[in-house]
Amino acid sequence: MRTHERVLAQIEAGLTVGRWSIGERLPAERALAEELGVSRPSVREAIRILEAMGIVRTAVGSGPTAGATVIDRPAAGLGAAVRLHVASGTLPVSDVVRTRVLLETGAVRDAAEGRWDEADLEPLRGHLAAMAEAGLGVADFLERDQDLHLGIARLGGNQLLEAILSGMRAAVASYVAAGAEAVEDWPRTAARLCAEHEGIVAAVARHDAAGAERLMREHIEGFYRETGLGGR
Repeated sequence: MRTHERVLAQIEAGLTVGRWSIGERLPAERALAEELGVSRPSVREAIRILEAMGIVRTAVGSGPTAGATVIDRPAAGLGAAVRLHVASGTLPVSDVVRTRVLLETGAVRDAAEGRWDEADLEPLRGHLAAMAEAGLGVADFLERDQDLHLGIARLGGNQLLEAILSGMRAAVASYVAAGAEAVEDWPRTAARLCAEHEGIVAAVARHDAAGAERLMREHIEGFYRETGLGGR
């Protein structure tokens, strides 16, 4: 085990037993190095890794916000990891799509079975209305599309599932944008996607978990097939 990995293991152990809580600062770089018996560069490398993973936030200076503060942004590390692996070719688009189906069908089922007020559906309906606006550009449409999908996951109430889907956002955006460029008649495809989104939200609104799950699966897999990404 390399030195910075030992530092990571020690910090993980401290977080596990509650030595540091969210919002608290880790000891200064010098103090951590002395406590763990390692070099300051090893501590610095470990902190950089933790920041990339969304575990800490760092700030320079000597004030109360300086140093490494414990936060909790699981989507940050997940997003970077998935995006880079897709870019390198180690994660095929087909695997991203299948994972989306597994996660989002579960998320929409949770949303349909959840307890919420009618007002909780307003953000979803807002995204639906925005996507239906005439003349909306492809990039803006796809941004709203992802906002809708994450909103459904949020309504389901599973924070880890929402974080994973949020972390996958960049990877999903990459293949969806490529698919949008591949279709011959984007306005027609966009209209179909809007109708599918409306059907999914309507199923959630009437607490039809099985119907919402089926519609979500058909929605994700249908776009994948239509755009020809399945043949790549």
